[in-house]
Amino acid sequence: METTCNFKRIEKKYLLSEIQYEALFRRIGSHLKPDEYGRSAVMSLYLDTPDYRIIRHSIEAADYKEKLRLRSYGTASADSTVFLELKKKFGGVVYKRRAAMTLTEAERYLRTGVKPFESQIMSEIDWAMRIYGRPQPRVMIACEREAWFDEEHPDLRLTFDRNIRYRENELRLSRGSAGIRLLPDQTVLLEIKTAGAMPLWLARALDAEGILPGSFSKYGSAYTRIREENKRPVLITEGERKHVVNL
Repeated sequence: METTCNFKRIEKKYLLSEIQYEALFRRIGSHLKPDEYGRSAVMSLYLDTPDYRIIRHSIEAADYKEKLRLRSYGTASADSTVFLELKKKFGGVVYKRRAAMTLTEAERYLRTGVKPFESQIMSEIDWAMRIYGRPQPRVMIACEREAWFDEEHPDLRLTFDRNIRYRENELRLSRGSAGIRLLPDQTVLLEIKTAGAMPLWLARALDAEGILPGSFSKYGSAYTRIREENKRPVLITEGERKHVVNL
């Protein structure tokens, strides 16, 4: 398998209550259609050094941040398609390089450093991996996601994430998505991703509902939680999931 792609876009994040989500969706739902994944469980293994150098720099840096991760949509099996990603943020703009491969190929690459195929994007990802000394999975983060787009604005994408959770063990995409909750129950993370300015109908809907952008990093929050030894969050089990298909 050999599939690569890249993105350049602006991303804004908003933390909503379920009530705000429902009110917002009543205003904007007629504009939106589900994307190719629709509703799905998103699982991401964040790669880092033993001392968490990548995420520490991301938290501390003002202008430049980057992350390396391996992502699947639902629990992966050996021949499932997964995505190895390099994500950078500079000057408020997000750049993402993504290479698709099977889980078997991805795990072999992480273990041996032998690229599964040759491409410009795979070379960029491999260069970043070498710079950091071949980082390995440190944290798994999962959520239930709704993903939408607007046919009239093909560069616009909205995602709504629920039950965001993390774990430090069982760091394989084949081991399910149970984890410790990162946000209060009934909290929804909205991410708006666009190549430029958002359409007027969306800006007006956010303003009408008093929804303001904020700052939230899943991996950054998990790392902070890991460092706080006195925290004892509740483990989310599979029976607690909502809004899930394609598991």
